[in-house]
Amino acid sequence: MNALIEANLMAGFLLFCRVGAVLMIIPGFSSARVAVRIRLLAAVALTVALFPLMAADLLGRVDPDSLDDVSRAIVSELMIGAAIGLVARIYILALEFIMSAVAMSVGYGGMLGPNIEGQEPQAALTTLVSFTALLILFAADFHHIVLRAALASYDIFPAGSFPDPAVLLADLVDTLAVTFSIALRLGSPFIGFAIIANMLVGALNKLAVQIPIYFVALPAMLLGALAMLYFNLPFILSVFGGNFAALYTGN
Repeated sequence: MNALIEANLMAGFLLFCRVGAVLMIIPGFSSARVAVRIRLLAAVALTVALFPLMAADLLGRVDPDSLDDVSRAIVSELMIGAAIGLVARIYILALEFIMSAVAMSVGYGGMLGPNIEGQEPQAALTTLVSFTALLILFAADFHHIVLRAALASYDIFPAGSFPDPAVLLADLVDTLAVTFSIALRLGSPFIGFAIIANMLVGALNKLAVQIPIYFVALPAMLLGALAMLYFNLPFILSVFGGNFAALYTGN
């Protein structure tokens, strides 16, 4: 009986390590505004709910009496869970990156404000778009997609087996390529507008040197950027939310 209890506790703890590592990194749940106790209780609740489904893949994989096997299994579970969570984190960071570049190029980057989801200050334009995109992901149940990917990862990385770091790094590099390609497509209209507007302002400044054209044209650039955001924000959120599942499913 004691051996059976130890085996179940060991299997549950391994599942907790993988699920907890995912929740520690994915957007929303890993926010500093979510109390650590809440995140811990959420990880425990998910572990208890998912353990009956994954018991066959977890029981007997690691010897509870071997400290080396247990330590190796804990490290491997944390690495796999962190890699799965980093995919979602990189996706939202790519949008924040391109929106920060857009804010600086159109004149909104001069004054930074609080970051609702993270800790580093951001431009108001970046905070508006990134936080709205995060709400869209929650509305589309992105956390269910991440959890399904975490459970499906046991087919590729069984419990107790140490993953190949090259495979994890290759997946993260592919994620970076895909996410920043999507981010550049979403931010390209604003970047193009900023380049054209600054070229026109520079040409006007050469024609009228005595007039501070850049200061006069800044409100017009801000207004143009807001107008573009008004018409393009639904498209940005639609593309951003629609491409998230493909990061985990590959479709």
